[in-house]
Formats: sequence, structure tokens, C-alpha cells
Amino acid sequence: MSDHHTDDAKLPVAFTTDDDTQDTAPLREEPATATPADLPDLLPVLPVRDVVLFNYMILPLHVGREASVQAVDAALNGSRYMLVLTQKNEQIDEPKPADLYETGTVVMIMRMLKMPDNRLKLLVQGVSRAKVLAFTEGKPFIEASIQPLPEREEYPAGIEVEAMMRAARDQCEKILSTRGMSSPEILAVLNSLDHPGRLADLIASNLRLKVADSQSILETLDPVERLALVNSHLSKEVELADMQAKIQESAREGMDRAQRDYFLREQMKAIRRELGENDGDDNDIAELAEALDKAKLPPEVQKEADKQLKRLAAMHGESSEASVTRTYLEWLAELPWSKISRDRLDIRKAEKILNDDHYGLDKVKERILEFLSVKKLNPKSKGPILCFAGPPGVGKTSLGRSIARAMGRQFQRVSLGGMRDEAEIRGHRRTYVGALPGRIIQIMKQAGTRNPVIMLDEIDKIGADFRGDPSSALLEVLDPEQNCAFSDHYLNLPFDLSRVMFICTANNLETIPAPLRDRMEIIRIPGYTMQEKLAIAKRYLLPRQAKENGLAKNDMTMGDDVLETVIEGYTREAGLRNLEREVGGICRKLARKKAEGDNGPFHVTGDMVTEFLGAPRFSPEERERTLVPGVAMGLAWTPFGGEVLSVEVSVMKGKGKLTLTGQLGDVMKESAQAAVSYARANAESLGIDPGFSENLDIHIHVPAGATPKDGPSAGVTLATALISALSKKSVAPTLCMTGEITLRGRVLPVGGIKEKILAGVARGFTDVSIPRQNMKDLEDIPADLLEKIAVHPSDTLDDVLRLAFAKKSRTPAPKKTPGEAKRPARKRSTAPRPAEKRA
Repeated sequence: MSDHHTDDAKLPVAFTTDDDTQDTAPLREEPATATPADLPDLLPVLPVRDVVLFNYMILPLHVGREASVQAVDAALNGSRYMLVLTQKNEQIDEPKPADLYETGTVVMIMRMLKMPDNRLKLLVQGVSRAKVLAFTEGKPFIEASIQPLPEREEYPAGIEVEAMMRAARDQCEKILSTRGMSSPEILAVLNSLDHPGRLADLIASNLRLKVADSQSILETLDPVERLALVNSHLSKEVELADMQAKIQESAREGMDRAQRDYFLREQMKAIRRELGENDGDDNDIAELAEALDKAKLPPEVQKEADKQLKRLAAMHGESSEASVTRTYLEWLAELPWSKISRDRLDIRKAEKILNDDHYGLDKVKERILEFLSVKKLNPKSKGPILCFAGPPGVGKTSLGRSIARAMGRQFQRVSLGGMRDEAEIRGHRRTYVGALPGRIIQIMKQAGTRNPVIMLDEIDKIGADFRGDPSSALLEVLDPEQNCAFSDHYLNLPFDLSRVMFICTANNLETIPAPLRDRMEIIRIPGYTMQEKLAIAKRYLLPRQAKENGLAKNDMTMGDDVLETVIEGYTREAGLRNLEREVGGICRKLARKKAEGDNGPFHVTGDMVTEFLGAPRFSPEERERTLVPGVAMGLAWTPFGGEVLSVEVSVMKGKGKLTLTGQLGDVMKESAQAAVSYARANAESLGIDPGFSENLDIHIHVPAGATPKDGPSAGVTLATALISALSKKSVAPTLCMTGEITLRGRVLPVGGIKEKILAGVARGFTDVSIPRQNMKDLEDIPADLLEKIAVHPSDTLDDVLRLAFAKKSRTPAPKKTPGEAKRPARKRSTAPRPAEKRA
């Protein structure tokens, strides 16, 4: 029946003594001599958690909170009385009056001992129930005005009350006996009480009740009602004690039965050996040995398998170790140690499959066909490790399926997003209960061959914590020089992964550790242009959605102009997922019409699109027609495609203070500082006041303040907006720009040019300024896209400013010089640093 409670102050039980108070009498004593009339009207409050204190109980308290220590000091310096109130929520460390129950117990401090850690150890005795009339918070601790609630000495005596008291004593004795805690001293204390209220308080203080239940008992003033309430809780405790005893007895019988069964099985095995009979375990071992022979294990693996078979034969069939060993041998037998699927090396047929499944993506298709060509000429060549990097929805995962189909291999996919445990890759050691191989070995078992196509999806979203770093485990998996002997912790044997073609996918390469990124061949898949989206929608999305929604091939038609309306008005993405959702929404509307009796065929028009999908969500001409001074439009790269960001600069009278807002990262903050320094150094040539840094405050803001932004390509936009604000000249509204600047005004190259130009075209810009060194990146941009926007190369910030403040409309970009046209694109990393949006 006892339970050790603590507060900040935590309370032990009334049937025991505390280690530091063993020299005191038993915790049940005569009541304190004070009467309710002797108690002060205003008392310090001691909050306690997880326990309710009852009258006449002598209990040790441990006090550690500063406010509680000061409350104890105030009580010791005064009447030695305190009001103990229980917290409604024990998780609150600094309770307020609203966090405490309003009915508690007035206690008298009998002893106090100061501990070395500045905590106090008290011995207190409950004196009287009390109700709070008002709290006072003027002091460092809580005080309360109280109304004592004296114990009712008069109650309706009779047979019913006597029966209730006997029942309470009997149930207490039964609980103590069941738990092996019965003693004559405890029973003597129970039998000595003849007042129902005091008996109820004594029992309630030792029951394992919830705080709310104990508080309800404390607040029940009628002694008979209080005893009845305690009796109901005692009945539950008796049932719980009986059930606990049954469970312990059942567990003891189960252990005895298991020992008996073990000896009987050993005797049966001895009898069968004498009779020359084989049991089921021998048959299982023979089947395992046959399966291992069929698996054609390598010599090192075969040696380990034979060793484990001998161990298994010597073990008891029902032992846990035998089960672990049997499972291990089954894994060895089921892995494809020597099974290899035959590659389809017909280059033309493979090219046709890739073209049928995907539109565009010429570089990816060319790389796959190159691999098949090398494989045809050199069958022993190792598989490449490719990484498709691009925004969501551009077809990275589906491309992996097409590659497997083109090569005639098994395709398996492993999602790495959110993986934090190294054992997910390498497996758990067999010493752990329920150990299994890692995901790589499991996938190889499912594939059934040594040369599947395995797609490691979302490799840029791997985490790391105290359980290890999965990306470090992948270093061995994705290294062609090491994965020929990949070691899984569960197998503890080398497994050859050199024939596997690994394909990884990622949205953001910057979150991939550099050693892991170095092992992969990066193939970037940028967003699709309008023409590419239109072709893909006609060839793939529309037929697929029509079929999934129960429409026949000829049930609906949709013209190019309508599809363009859906693409421009209802989606704004680098990939195709939202476009497919919108096309699916149209198909569902037509499917409902057909289900209601209209058999069609249906020709979807622009008005029907508005009816089915609502008003367009995006306007193709969303850019502003005019810009006020101090505003410039920049281009940003994100893992999900390009973005257009506006940079706003305001100047006001002040003392040269520079304010940057919009959740800018460190790189963009430094770019803003560089822009201010350039403007100060070149104030006269720019036509601005040279003393602006002393007379004006500058506020630079990038809207969408809830989105973090960073990256090394916002310098040009920041400088242009700043100079526009200082010179009060408006930037051309048709112009967007990207590039980083130096203090001398040179424009440096940046990354993500294709994604940025795609975003600029989507927003209706007709001119874009990019660093001249990025002109080589235009080779990857379709010609029809470049016809919609004039690309202007810039060497210095002066080139950008002449373009930004020109009064006439921009002309198309000048033709490349022969050197620029023939210069091959160097493979260099120009990706920006990780962030939600990167300028």
C-alpha cells in the first residue's frame, strides 16, 4: 500500500519512516495541539506535486525550489504553520496560484534540516484542512488567506458506519497480505482509530491514487461520505492485488512447465537416438544443407555456412540460439550469390524504350546508351553510379524504371528520406534480438539477381544522429572499387555489389556530403519548358489520367491551346506533378458526366477548364508594368526550380544605418554590404550624393519574409535596387537579373541559369542580364525559349545599370563571339549554398 512520493517536495508514505527520521516515533501520532481557531489567517503556501497531504500525518518533505525555501523560512520565523497545496499539473516548475488546488492541509513544521545542496528536509504534521479565500503574491513566495475546515467530530453512529470501518480495515489487511507487507504494528494502528474520517485519511494517504482522486477525498468534509469514497477505491485495489498475484503465480507455473518440457524433450531425443530414428530437426538441417548447395556459395561463404550447420546440428531445436542460427542460414541460402540476369544489349531497342517512356532528357538517355554500348563491348565492365539531380516531379524515379526495362533487369527502389540509423544500410549484428540484414541485402534478396537496377531515392535527405551516419555507410556501397566485397553486419561476409547499377536521386546536391557526392556521376535534370510540358501532357499525362478515371481513348479531346491554359494558369512548377493533378481533375469531372448518362465524346474548351478547375490561380503577366525607384527583380534558384524575387530598397533621413530584412542569409548580407560599399566608392560617377552614407538610413528588404533566402547570386540585384533608390531612377520593368558583384563592380558567374531563365519567361520578362561567363550555359536552353527573352551578358555592374536605366526597350542579345560559341562547357560546380531560396 505504500508509495514514495516527492514534490520539488516529494512525500513518503505514512506507514514508513524516512531514512533521516528513524529516531522519531511512528508516523502516526497524536494530533497537533493547535485548533483551527489558533491558526493564523495568512499562511505561506508550499506547493507540492504528485501527492495530496492529509490530516494528522507526520511526513518528511524535501524542499528545493527557491520560492518554497523562502516560504519555509517565513514559516519558521513566524508561527511554524504552512498551507500545503497540490499542483494541478506536476510538470510546472514555477506554479502560480491558478496552478494550485484551493483546498489543502495546514501543516506544522516539527523539524528542519538544511542539506549540503541548499535544499531543506522537513518533518511536518498535518493539522487541519483549509480552504483558500485569496492568494497574495507580493512576496517572493505565495501566501494565502485561509478558512480552516475543522474535522467533524459528530457523525451519525450506527451499524452501517461500523460495518464500513470494518470493511475498510479488512480490505487494507487483505491488500497488505497479498503484497507480503502485513505487520502487527500496521494493523494495530488501523484498529486504534475509531473515527471514520481519520481512518479514511490514513488509508487514503497510503493508497496509490491519482492526484485528482486523492484531492476529491481531501475535499470531502463529511467523515462518513469520505470513508465510503475510500472504500470504493479500496475495492479496486483489492481486485488489482488479486490480479497481480494471479499473474505472478501464472509466470511461476510457466517457468516450471518450461523446465519440465525441456527435460522431457531431452529424454525423447535420447530415446530416438537409441532407436536410430531421425526427428524433425534433422530433416530441417538436411533441407538447409540442400538449399545452401543449390545457392552455389563462394568458398569463403561456404566455409562459414558449413560451420554454422554443424553448430545448429549440436543445438537443441527449441533454443533461441538455434532459431537465430537457422534464420541466418536461410538468409545465406536465399541470397543471389551467383544468379545474374541477362542484359538486353540491343542498343536500338533500348533507345526506343527510353524514347517511348520519356520525352526529352536527351543527355540522360545518351548516358544510358553509352553504358549499354560499353557493356556490349566489355561484359566485365562495372556498373555506373548515376545521380539524377533536379526539382520534384521531373521524372527522376520513373526514369530509373525505364532504364531497368530497357536493360532487361530487375528494378528495386530504396527510399532514403529521413533515414538516420547506419544499421538501415549495414544491418544489425546477430547478437541483437530480432536482428536483420540492412536494406541493401534485403533488396538483393527481393531482386533475386546480382545485377539489378537499384534506385536510392532522396539521397539528399539522409540524416544522422547518435545511431550513426547512413551516408558514411553508403560510401562503401557506392564505390566501384569497394562494393565488390560489401560487408553487412548481419551476414559478416563479403557480398559482391559490383554488378549492380545504382541510380540515386536528389533535389539539392549541397546537402549530400562531399565524399559521397564524389562517388556519383551527377546528371542534372532541370525543369521543363512550356513546349516540353505540352508534349508530355499530350503523350503521357492525358492518356494516363483518362484511363485511370475510366474514360475510353476517344471519350475526350483537348486542344493545345486548352492545355497551355492549364499549364500557365493553374500550375507554376519545374516538374509535372501539379499539372497531372489538374488534368486528373478535368478527367474526373468528365467521368462524372459519363456516369450520369452523358456518353460524350467530350471536347474540353477553355470555358470548361474554368468551370471544372475554377478561376486561374496564376496570371501569365504577373510582373509589374512599372517599377518605383528602389525596386529591382532578381532571379533565384531553389531545389524546386527557379524563382523571381523582388528586392526593395528604401532610403530615409538618418545617420547611415543599414537595415536588412526578409530572413537573408549570411552570403546575401555580405552582398548587400558590398553593394553599399560600391555605391559609396562610385557615388560621383553614379550621380548620387556622396554623403548618403552619413545623411541617410538604408533599408533593404526581400519580400516573402517567412522564407529563408541565401546564395551568392543576389549582388547585382541588390546593387541595382540600391542605386535606383539613391538616384530616384526606376528600373526597367521588363528586366530581371542575376549575378554576384565584387567591390570593384565586376559581375561574377553563378549557377542554375536554365532554371532562372525558365522562371523569368514564366513571369513574362522579356530581358535578362546574366554574367558573361554564364553565356556558355545557354547551350542547354532550348532555342524556342531563348526566342521569348533577350539575354544580355554583363562584365561589370555598369553594363547592368545601363541596361536597367535605359529608356528604350531592350533588343535581343548580341550573337555570341566565335570563341563563346565553340568554347566547351566546363564541368564545374556553380550550385548555390543550401537554403530554401537561393538568390
